[in-house]
Amino acid sequence: MFETLTKHMSKILDKISNQGRLTEQNIQTTLREIRIALLEADVAISVIQKIMSCIKEKSLGNKINTSLSPGQTFIKIVKNELINLMGKKNDKLNLNDIPPVIILFIGIQGVGKTTNLVKIGKWIQEKNKKKILTVSTDIYRSAAIKQLEILSTQANIDFFLSHCNQKPIDIVVKALEYAKLKLYDILLIDTAGRLHVDQKMMNEIKIIHNTIKPTETLFVLDSMTGQDSINIVSQFNQSIPITGIILTKVDSDARGGVALSARYITEKPIKFISTGEKIEALEPFHPERIASRILGMGDILSLIENLENHIEKDKSKKLNDEFNNKFNLDDFLKQIKQMKKIGGISNLVNKLPQYKSNDNISLHDHINDQLLNKFIAIINSMTKKERQNPEIIKGSHKRRISLGSGINIQDINKLLKQFNYLKKIMKKIKPNNMSKMLKNIKNINFKNLFN
Repeated sequence: MFETLTKHMSKILDKISNQGRLTEQNIQTTLREIRIALLEADVAISVIQKIMSCIKEKSLGNKINTSLSPGQTFIKIVKNELINLMGKKNDKLNLNDIPPVIILFIGIQGVGKTTNLVKIGKWIQEKNKKKILTVSTDIYRSAAIKQLEILSTQANIDFFLSHCNQKPIDIVVKALEYAKLKLYDILLIDTAGRLHVDQKMMNEIKIIHNTIKPTETLFVLDSMTGQDSINIVSQFNQSIPITGIILTKVDSDARGGVALSARYITEKPIKFISTGEKIEALEPFHPERIASRILGMGDILSLIENLENHIEKDKSKKLNDEFNNKFNLDDFLKQIKQMKKIGGISNLVNKLPQYKSNDNISLHDHINDQLLNKFIAIINSMTKKERQNPEIIKGSHKRRISLGSGINIQDINKLLKQFNYLKKIMKKIKPNNMSKMLKNIKNINFKNLFN
């Protein structure tokens, strides 16, 4: 989601970081370039005006920190203003109310309410060890209730069965009674997608809200719909008091402006971001980490948390054994499945700092999921000896592999080169145990991987 904005911001800030001193002229030039980058990222005009004003005010005549260069000082100012814009800290869900704590999910149609309800249910279950019940009041979409039942089952969460011939208010009342009777900690309520201009549907959600008085009312916001969706949040909030936003499709090619604009315009915190279609693809929204990612500094803390959540508890011992031996293509093939569990290699790489090689190509340009899919086809066309010793693969080997995989030799050369980059990373994070591996990831100087 932030890829284009990150590339622009990294390029802009690289230029000013190389300046010997901050002057009004180079600050104005940099601010103009940042303004253009934010406009292209579809950030709201009012938000751009606010951040430009704050950066300019704090940069001009700023007393330079003696431990930082002028360029570093400016970058720090930009980062701090991005953090302030997005809310300073992560706003956690309020789960301390009298049980069952009720969380109501609302939004327009097609934004992913049902999927993200289950994602949050699974997240709460794993992080807080709560007993959770889900229920759907969407009697208008034929498969909505069944979809929630299937996803809840996949996530090992209990589901309260409702029917299309029931009234939504009757469904929530019965679900709440059941949740109290069976001593559930959390009740997650899915609702039908609705537009704020549909008065009948808005009256329905008002009645539900006023009857059950949810602790949290979360608006599910599609990051691909741009600034119009933020205005919809504000209009929804006039009818129903929203407590937070879930930003979906962050793994898409959306321009990123919604994440920067939502908090400032709606005055409601973004509590979670959805980073993929899988149930595990959910992260708490941390403004500082997102600001670092936008500025090309990476998001190592989120990367580490993903690894801890989806690798350590699964196959950490086996993973350690593979790291501690010679890492070959057989091992790599096994790890692709692990990478997919944390949102794919693109999700992992996008959290790394944007260092560049001597040929001015970044790690983000070197490695992506499309290349990995080709890599799978290539590996499957290799002999066992070739997979275990990729350095023996020469011209005649490549021609045979090309015929077997349907991939040209140029791509095979390119993909073997990507594997060598990955091997460099593996050497840097080679662990004795998983906790040490995570610490090693945090301390990598990724710039050295390419030079």
